[in-house]
Amino acid sequence: MEKNHILQRNAGLFTFFISGICVISSGVVVSLLQEAYGFAYHMTGTLLSLVSVGNLLSGFMTAALNGKLGMKKTAMLLTAGYGIGYLAMGMTTWMTLLMLAFFLLGIAKGCVINTCTILVGNNSKNRAVGMNLMHSCYALGALLCPFFIAVTTSFGSMVPLFVLAVIGMAMWVIFLMTPMTADQKQKEKGTDWGFLKIKKFWLLTGLLFCQNAAEFSVNGWMVTYFKGRGILSGVLSTYTVTVMWSATLIARLLIAFVFPIKNTYSALIKMGIGCIIFYIGMMMTDSQIPAILLLFAFAFSMAGMNPTAMASAGKMTTPASIGIMLPVASAGAILMPWTAGILSEHAGLTVGMASNIVPCMGLLVFSILVKQMGEREEIQS
Repeated sequence: MEKNHILQRNAGLFTFFISGICVISSGVVVSLLQEAYGFAYHMTGTLLSLVSVGNLLSGFMTAALNGKLGMKKTAMLLTAGYGIGYLAMGMTTWMTLLMLAFFLLGIAKGCVINTCTILVGNNSKNRAVGMNLMHSCYALGALLCPFFIAVTTSFGSMVPLFVLAVIGMAMWVIFLMTPMTADQKQKEKGTDWGFLKIKKFWLLTGLLFCQNAAEFSVNGWMVTYFKGRGILSGVLSTYTVTVMWSATLIARLLIAFVFPIKNTYSALIKMGIGCIIFYIGMMMTDSQIPAILLLFAFAFSMAGMNPTAMASAGKMTTPASIGIMLPVASAGAILMPWTAGILSEHAGLTVGMASNIVPCMGLLVFSILVKQMGEREEIQS
């Protein structure tokens, strides 16, 4: 049994690493597809948003199917979207199929998040350390994805898509070979829905909504923005993703093992202020080095937002509350890239990217409101 615990935990860590490669590559791949097929900015935003639509629906699908099919069959069914999605991108120019392909990436992403959380969380001696390691694995995969694309692009512009399809199917094989015990099926009996009446729950959901909106918009649009502004060009522009995820990985590891957060409420406010300052600075610069440094600082400030917000939830963190909070919050990752695409099409790319300051401001506003409510709760208790 101990061996099974180790196998399941390691499978969760490695597949989350692969998911980081596959998910973040979509932001680079959409830029390659735009160059190859010449579709408009609003279509770029639509394709990126479809990943988030799939992710949102996948959270509910995974929870429902786990109780009927079991976690292993559910994972094998839904995570096949990575391999199928990237394979379809490399084999078709039909926009309808490209849209379906990006949607399947989102389906796979949502299932991997749920499955890996169970595999790692339930099979780690220290759950906090295990979850931090899992998210660090995701950041490492995201960091490496531009290198995969840069190397494979040298063999042909569409080659990266087929390589990513192979990587995605490798994940499917890992889930196939991983033993998953029956007690890991998601079955909730007598679920307490009382958290829906708690104002703090919705404030934290709003905070995560803004975090998803700001982060995913930068992930998906920054390569296109830097190219469009002439700040970075060619292969070098693809490494903006590497810069962002290097900062994310470093920040998460520092928070987990070196500088643990003592006051989550104050930390959220400081992170929100950092995101605003560095994003505005990034939009105002027009040269390479300041742009890269400001992108690094923005990602560093953003990195701790999600786990710190989840830590602030305290006793509200239940399977039911997370099942509502994360899908609702992921709607931000659907709305913002789409909004940026529409604005870029009609008012210019700079205006489209500038609109992302709105969710950045939302991070600070919700952080302040969460702190005020948290302090009132402490006084009352």
